[in-house]
Amino acid sequence: SEPFRGVFIRAPRVRQVGPEVEVLAELDGEPVLLRDGDVLVATFHPELTDDHRIHEQFLELVTEAMSVRA
Repeated sequence: SEPFRGVFIRAPRVRQVGPEVEVLAELDGEPVLLRDGDVLVATFHPELTDDHRIHEQFLELVTEAMSVRA
């Protein structure tokens, strides 16, 4: 809901997104945060900010994956 400040350092660009891929965030109309099942991909460095929302989302994916395998 609140904007996330992304730090882009030589960031790759996503040119195509498959039908199963969920675009979680965009910048200037281009995807910068995507999810495909239990894979989370970012074209920026969330670890270089004080905003922990991306890390929290990653940990939720890990917890979800662990409960499915248990």
